[in-house]
Amino acid sequence: MDFLGWTGLLLACGGLATGVLAALAGVGGGLLLVPLMVAVGLSPLEAVATSALVMTINALSGSIRNWRAGQLELPKVLAFGLPAVISAQFGVYLAGAAAQYLLLASFGGLLLLSIYLFELRGRLGAAPTPQAPPVHAVGAGTLWGGRISGGGLAGLMASLFGVGGGVVLVPLQVLLLHEPLKTAVRTSLGVVVITALAAFAGHALQGNLRLDIALLLGFGGMLGAQIGARWLGRMNANALRRLIQGLMGLLSLYVFWQAWHYFPR
Repeated sequence: MDFLGWTGLLLACGGLATGVLAALAGVGGGLLLVPLMVAVGLSPLEAVATSALVMTINALSGSIRNWRAGQLELPKVLAFGLPAVISAQFGVYLAGAAAQYLLLASFGGLLLLSIYLFELRGRLGAAPTPQAPPVHAVGAGTLWGGRISGGGLAGLMASLFGVGGGVVLVPLQVLLLHEPLKTAVRTSLGVVVITALAAFAGHALQGNLRLDIALLLGFGGMLGAQIGARWLGRMNANALRRLIQGLMGLLSLYVFWQAWHYFPR
């Protein structure tokens, strides 16, 4: 693979773009990374595994900045992240056992679902921000049930699809746990660090990782995450959402097309 030519430039730019997306949208960027790596010749399983490491780098870079600014609540991050450590290992097993075309087709379905979830999040962001209820008003059962189920789902998505689960975690926090949208985005980005790290570790033990590509994408992602974290308070949320939704629609078509090529004849 020519890292000094157009392929290397494409991967570096892709890493930069996904780093920006990680900080702006509270997701690890795997929704863009996996199709990009499949496009340059990686197998779907290699793309999923490599994406997990890149997401760890991206999310860690943005989360460190949020933590230094006093905008990251570590107890919330850990409450979501610890269940993900367990579920991520189950996802590694499923990813290795699944047929490659089925893995790609499922990823395409996730992209389509994400279009709706981003629309839902946009509506939540446009609504007047109510006074957040105190933690005890939410109910201990709802609070911990939401965190355990949300973290478990995020870990499964990280290892099975190479995404951090932020696209699910943000609406869950706002709708079920009554968190402000920007707080939910920052918490989600912190959780992605744990989910992606757990997924990366599981895939690395199985030999599914392409470390050279991960480092190239991760370098661009570190820069992009710093840019995105600085832009978070100034971006037009509606324009950003439409851009991401349009991109996901195009990527879903590409992923389904690739799944067809992997389908056994």
